[in-house]
Amino acid sequence: MEKHPRGLTIRNVSKTYANGVQALHNVSLDIPPGMYGLLGPNGAGKSTLMRTLATLQEPDEGQLFLGDIDVVNQKEAVRQTLGYLPQEFGVYPKASAEELLDYFAVLKGITNRAVRKETTEALLNQTNLWDKRKQKLGGFSGGMRQRFGVAVALLGSPQLLIVDEPTAGLDPAERVRFLNLLSELGENSVVILSTHIVADVAELCTNMAIINQGQILLEASPLEAVAALKGLIWRKLTDKQALPALEQEHQIISAKLLSGRILVHVYGPDRPGNGFEPAEPDLEDVYFSAMTGCFGPAREQAKAELIGL
Repeated sequence: MEKHPRGLTIRNVSKTYANGVQALHNVSLDIPPGMYGLLGPNGAGKSTLMRTLATLQEPDEGQLFLGDIDVVNQKEAVRQTLGYLPQEFGVYPKASAEELLDYFAVLKGITNRAVRKETTEALLNQTNLWDKRKQKLGGFSGGMRQRFGVAVALLGSPQLLIVDEPTAGLDPAERVRFLNLLSELGENSVVILSTHIVADVAELCTNMAIINQGQILLEASPLEAVAALKGLIWRKLTDKQALPALEQEHQIISAKLLSGRILVHVYGPDRPGNGFEPAEPDLEDVYFSAMTGCFGPAREQAKAELIGL
């Protein structure tokens, strides 16, 4: 019987560690089948949420469902249909890619030798590692190791695939190869891409959420979120010494070096003043607008608090 992709439902999930750090605060998300980006800085709570979804830890509060499977109370059922590529994972450096993938296939329950051979060959081809199948994993580049990690995660045709910070440390060519591989995976399952790199989400994901300090700041499709900022982003090239004055006068969402000067992006409905010109918004503007409270639920909450005053 053909498997039908099942979405993820996350309701009011919170997690506080023993040291008092609240990693997740009342997180609720609806994640449909396809590529879903979870975007936020390091320490935002992304890995905590990924580990919870992967049944490696339990939340203090809240519920998580993969279709009709209760993630907290039916861990084994989740694991049967889960693929997980953590931010860091170990390999046996003296084993070849073919040998280790075969070993992991046995652990996944693929005990028939012919089926296992067919499965591992298909995955090594899919991840573009077939020509390197005899090579020892200790000699793999960072991108090749990540692709091998995806091959392991795809054993058993998972309905939920979690990929945590997959492109960190990859060179540009390896990153492109890896993103091309990921783009093919969202057709038959829920694929969650957890990252702090805005471009990864912009290039791959049809839906996303922005998280910071354990709270969801924005949940939207990247295209809709960018469209919602049209006419609200302004830019200006300035010098470093002029930046403090601009920060006093305007709602600056980002400032970055460009050809020795600083390119400032400002959020607002009206032209900020002399020297500013309209900027075509992109997902980076969405990210920084959400992080600074200009855009999304944080902005609405701030407005409500002001009205309350």
